[in-house]
Amino acid sequence: MMQRFLVLTTFLAALLSVAVTPALQAHPAPDGFADLAERLSPAVVNISAAQRLDSEDGLPEFPEGSPLERFNDIFGNAPRIANSLGSGFIIDPSGLVVTNNHVIDGADEVEVSLPDGRAFRAEVVGIDSVTDLAVLRMDVDEPMPFVAFADSDSARVGDWVIAIGNPFGLGGTLTAGVVSARGREAGGRYDDYIQTDVAINTGNSGGPLFNMDGEVVGVNTLILSPTGASVGISLSIPANLAEVVVNQLVEFGETRRGWLGVSVLRVTPEMAESFDLATPYGAIVSRIEEDGPAAASGLRNGDLVLQFDGRRVRDSRSFQRMAAETEIGREIELDIIRRDRPMTISLTVGALSEGGDEDATANAAVIAPTPTNGNEVMGMTFGTLDTASRRRFRVHPDAEGVLVTEVDPTSDAAGKVRPGDVIEEVEFARVDSVAAIREIVDGHGGGPVRFQINRGGQYVLQSIRP
Repeated sequence: MMQRFLVLTTFLAALLSVAVTPALQAHPAPDGFADLAERLSPAVVNISAAQRLDSEDGLPEFPEGSPLERFNDIFGNAPRIANSLGSGFIIDPSGLVVTNNHVIDGADEVEVSLPDGRAFRAEVVGIDSVTDLAVLRMDVDEPMPFVAFADSDSARVGDWVIAIGNPFGLGGTLTAGVVSARGREAGGRYDDYIQTDVAINTGNSGGPLFNMDGEVVGVNTLILSPTGASVGISLSIPANLAEVVVNQLVEFGETRRGWLGVSVLRVTPEMAESFDLATPYGAIVSRIEEDGPAAASGLRNGDLVLQFDGRRVRDSRSFQRMAAETEIGREIELDIIRRDRPMTISLTVGALSEGGDEDATANAAVIAPTPTNGNEVMGMTFGTLDTASRRRFRVHPDAEGVLVTEVDPTSDAAGKVRPGDVIEEVEFARVDSVAAIREIVDGHGGGPVRFQINRGGQYVLQSIRP
């Protein structure tokens, strides 16, 4: 009996000693935001921008002989003033203010008003129209209240956030909500917006989005709305992107973005499968500028870039942002896959000319299809690449391979391959005939097949299912 008791006691002790993984605890909603509002509001400012208009831009003059002609001397020569209102926030006790570029764009005079009623003239330190950011310097002779940027990469969907700003000219207005999504795009080259359901309206532009630690996690910039008023979809520039731009504007008066001289394509689910990736990520190199930093690095068209200097490349847009945010002259490493083999490429980041376009793609003309003659593989019909077809399909002079003349709209190739494309490689093997393409496809085993395409001089990689 004693032995059975000891065994039972040992068994119970073992059960009690097992570490129990606690259930996932959601952060409770705050009791209120009054303490944060009291602490942060002094550093949030209202911005008034005035632009003087020439007389021809103002009211028309009354016609000669009109009973009101005499008023032309009163109104005709008077300067017209266009005003805009927005928000901003102070990031340094010297009076540096961050706002949106569109708030002060074209302004001749800028005034910054504090919540306590004081108003100061401000000069524009620098603007960046690409990210819609601007930095102002207040004309002050005393330390100003200020706030700090957060690490916006740590912001998660569901986190509480608050905005303080100047909607419709009603200064000192606080609205609250949560982070709704990350990585939103709105057509800009470096878009990576934080989406929230915080009420943002006209006049909130340039104002801060705070986390619960009282740090600026984003700069409120856009709303998506069919009415022009808030419907709960607001977009903010993430602090990590804003801080890089702001620091450059303060130091140089302009942005100095990194440049690799590389255009990239997104990784589709079919491409991910063909590269044995569990999920689509990374970026496919589609073009290398002859005079760009990557030209002498050994990087090639078709390389799949998975990591940028130790950081995972989420997609083609994140690759461009990483390059732009990297210090000019810094040597970086790209972890790539080339022809299914992992490699590391080193190169030095150059300076981007703001007139350049890293995302340039060639335009393809819409050409009438030619007869198939039985030269069809995977929904693509091929023709002879000769002088006449090059002229007809406007094929790039450097393209060498097999010309696509027609694409079956019901095939997987539809939307991926166009008439006028030249297939240069299939599964990283050079091809110069339809027979060579068919031989590789037939021996591939039924999965997605990778086609390397020359499209107007632009390198394109597509994974196509049989």
